Amino acid sequence: MITESAARTADAPALLFKQDTLTYNELAAQIAAVAAGLRALGVARDERVAVYLPKQFETVTTMFGSMAAGGVFVPVNPILKPEQVGHILRDCSTRVLITSADRAAVLDETLAECPELTHLIITGSANVTSTHGKTVLGWDEMLGETVMPPQSRIDADMAAILYTSGSTGRPKGVVLSHRNMLAGAHSVAEYLENTAQDRLLAVLPFSFDYGLSQLTTAFSVGASVVLMDYLLPRDVIRAISKYRVTGLAAVPPLWNQLATLPWPDDAVDCLRYITNSGGAMPVATTSALRKALPNTQVYLMYGLTEAFRSTYLPPDQVDTRPESMGRAIPNAEILVVREDGSECDVDEPGELVHRGALVSLGYWGDLEKTNIRFKPAPGQPAGIPNPELAVWSGDKVKRDAEGFLYFIGRNDEMIKTSGYRVSPAEVEEVVFLIPGVEQAVAFGAPHPQVGYGIVLVVQTAAADIDVDGILAHCRLHLPLYMLPGHVHVADELPRNPNGKIDRKALSGGFANVFITPDPNA
Repeated sequence: MITESAARTADAPALLFKQDTLTYNELAAQIAAVAAGLRALGVARDERVAVYLPKQFETVTTMFGSMAAGGVFVPVNPILKPEQVGHILRDCSTRVLITSADRAAVLDETLAECPELTHLIITGSANVTSTHGKTVLGWDEMLGETVMPPQSRIDADMAAILYTSGSTGRPKGVVLSHRNMLAGAHSVAEYLENTAQDRLLAVLPFSFDYGLSQLTTAFSVGASVVLMDYLLPRDVIRAISKYRVTGLAAVPPLWNQLATLPWPDDAVDCLRYITNSGGAMPVATTSALRKALPNTQVYLMYGLTEAFRSTYLPPDQVDTRPESMGRAIPNAEILVVREDGSECDVDEPGELVHRGALVSLGYWGDLEKTNIRFKPAPGQPAGIPNPELAVWSGDKVKRDAEGFLYFIGRNDEMIKTSGYRVSPAEVEEVVFLIPGVEQAVAFGAPHPQVGYGIVLVVQTAAADIDVDGILAHCRLHLPLYMLPGHVHVADELPRNPNGKIDRKALSGGFANVFITPDPNA
């Protein structure tokens, strides 16, 4: 995609970072140099190259240069700690790590436990005191002077491994093929109507498939991408104004914050569209953003790393059905099925199953978990000896009579209380109607009488929001069995590396909130 864009419009901007710009021609040349350098180091077909850096030019050229060399890139979220980084490096037997000197110093003890890691490439200065037997090179030393032709690959070959956190255990490596990445880029660019005139602001980590998509989608049409690691939400709005951004992708926690901030006219005027994924956007947040950005198209989307993107709600449907996750994206089929694989009726809850070119190659080195999530697609002719695999998402959804899908909740997040099954999203949507609520998370905790009681944790900057007020609001809008049994107002909620609320970490702190301690224990 990059070399084709360079051939068409060599001088068009591809990447912008702070005050610097890389044209498509310059980006293609740097990727070729990285590929030549990696091959000179002995990186062979399918070997893994990890990049542990914040967003900068070297991060992007490493990822695409690794693929051009025939290898597989592994983007490591820059906010991860050494223990988590070490797990990723060991789990996929990483051969080369590209990072900075300060990060390498922090990883010193971790690198000693990665025997298959042979090369450490340091951006900037290569002043690293301890190497544990690794060959250490500076970035410029690594770059190949002789441009080699790209390694021969086909679309079924591995391209990347993205590590995603699950509800239990350590992160799993989702293996993406070249077909997955190309199909995803073309599908998203089609329904977002991206063109070479678009400029996307990349605020999400590239280790997150939604964040990586900002690069691939832009490169597929010759658009440009602004690289940014923001500190405060208002910095995002400033960047939109400064760089004349036309497209912004974010997750609900960030949108909830952006919806409460003032948007200057220059940001309002240039922003053509916004997208949401990584969780349901609260209706109140959508409404606030629609008011702040009256000329901006809003795309509500649903995806999972194992299949990248599954559905989107067109902007002309947002006001009509703001709670819907939409319909299947181009070149994907989304099924709603019962436990036996038969298709659900209209409005009947079932599991979302995704089939098509975006279904990934499974979890690296974990056949057991792969077999749980990747199973034969429902409804295939019995005569097919090798049935097509689909992703069984574990998410409970329903489809209305017009074919629009609605998220109910994850099978492992549904709250079983008083004989009912309650979706956390149903409770959270009601709480988001309270002005000033920034985040709201509902989950279950063991309860001696009802099975599981409902715990609600709310983050707000409004001084006049308290527990009594939240409960009074809930009583007006929720049936008795859906009322929270415990409400806690917090200054801040834990997030996972992709910026989404970490429900597992949050719920762990309230596991015994309904359990009365035994005074004799």
